[in-house]
Amino acid sequence: MKFIADLHLHSKYSRATSKQLDIENLEKWARVKGINLLGTGDFTHPEWIKEIKANLTDNGSGILKTKTGMSFIMQTEVSLIYTDMGKGRRVHNVILAPSIDVAEQITEYFKSKGRVDYDGRPIFKIPCADLVESMMGIDKKIEVIPAHIWTPWFALLGSMSGYNSVKDAFKDQTKNIHALETGLSSDPAMNWRLSQLDDFALVSFSDSHSFWPWRIGREATIFELKQLSYANLIKALRTKDGLTGTIEVDPAYGKYHFDGHRKCNVCLSPKESMKVNNICPNCGKPLTIGVDHRIEELADRKLGFRPKNAKEFRRLIPLSEIISVVMKKGVATKTVWTEFNRLMDHFNDELNVLLDVEEEELKKIVSEKIAQTIIKNREGKINIKPGFDGVYGEAVLEESKPEPVKSEMPKKRQAGLGEFT
Repeated sequence: MKFIADLHLHSKYSRATSKQLDIENLEKWARVKGINLLGTGDFTHPEWIKEIKANLTDNGSGILKTKTGMSFIMQTEVSLIYTDMGKGRRVHNVILAPSIDVAEQITEYFKSKGRVDYDGRPIFKIPCADLVESMMGIDKKIEVIPAHIWTPWFALLGSMSGYNSVKDAFKDQTKNIHALETGLSSDPAMNWRLSQLDDFALVSFSDSHSFWPWRIGREATIFELKQLSYANLIKALRTKDGLTGTIEVDPAYGKYHFDGHRKCNVCLSPKESMKVNNICPNCGKPLTIGVDHRIEELADRKLGFRPKNAKEFRRLIPLSEIISVVMKKGVATKTVWTEFNRLMDHFNDELNVLLDVEEEELKKIVSEKIAQTIIKNREGKINIKPGFDGVYGEAVLEESKPEPVKSEMPKKRQAGLGEFT
C-alpha cells in the first residue's frame, strides 16, 4: 500500500502559524492535497496534546486516527541552541514517537530542561548528541530526524550555525540517526554530492505553518508498506526498505537557495557571491550564504552524481502557485480558488492533478494555458526565480532563466505562514 506522508507540521500553538491550524483543518486539507499520513506537530505543547487526545485514537499500532479515518503519528520539532566546538549552534530536530504515552514521557524530559508552554516548537540548550541519547533512554522506537538540514540559521549543516558533518553534531549518537530532512531549498540530487550522507535516508516534509494546499504537503515522502503501523514506518526510515521516494519543490523555490541580502534586495548565485567575497555589494555587510553555496563548500562529488540505489523524487510547484502565475493573481484570491476548486471537483486531489491527470483531460476543465503549465510543472520545465535570505522563490513562465542578481521581493503572502526552510 502506498502512503504519502507529511511528518513535519506545526499546530496553532507554534509561533507564526495560522490560528485555525487544528486537527480538523489538517485532515480536511491533507485530503485535498492527496496526503494520507500526517505528523501531529507540537506534541510537547500542553494545550495541543489535549486536542490530540480529544480528536485522535491510537489503535495500538502507533497510528492515531480521526473519527473519519485520517492517519497521524505523534510528532514534534525542537530547537536546540547551544555552544559546541567553539561556535554557537542552532539545530532543529523533528521527533517521532510510537504512542501518546511515550510522547508524554518525552515532554516530561523537556520540562526538566525548560518550558514547553510558550511555543509549539520550544527551545532548549541541549546538544544534539545529548538529545538523541536521552530519547533512546526513553524508548528505542523514538526517531530523531534533523530538520531542513541546510537552512543557514537553524540547521544541522547550515552555513551560519551548523556543523560540517553529521558526526560532528551527533558524535557517538550518529548511529541512532537514520534519516535527514532535505528542506525546501535542497533536493536529493544536491545531497547526493556528499558521500557522508549516503547511509542516511533522505526525506522531505513541508514544515507547514498553515493548512493551505500551497503549504501542507508541498514536500512529502512516499512509503510502500504492507500495513500502516509505526513500527513499519520506522523500519522503512531506518533501512530505506519501503521508502520509495519523495515529492519536492524545485530547490530554487526555497527561502534560502541562493545567497543574498534581503534588506538590500540582492540575490546572488554562489559564483557571483564568491566574486564579491560574500559581501553585499550594496551595503558592505556579509551576505546570508544559501544552501546551494553551502553544498558546494562541503561536496566531494561533481554535480550530477547519483549514488547506487538512490530513491526517485519528483519536483513539483504547488498547484495554487501554478494557477496564480498563469492568472497573474494572488495565490489566495477568489480567481485562483475558483480554478483550483474546479480541478478538485473533477480529479479528487491536488497530487493527482499534478502527477497523473492527462493534459487533454485537464483542458476539459481549465484553460489550455493552465493545463499546459501543469504539464510543464510535472516535467520540471518551469523556471524559478531563486529564493534568498528568507524570501521565497517565484515561478515564472518566461522561457529563459531569470537573472538572479537584484531580484525583486515577492508580493506579500498571507500573514502567519513563516517557515524556516
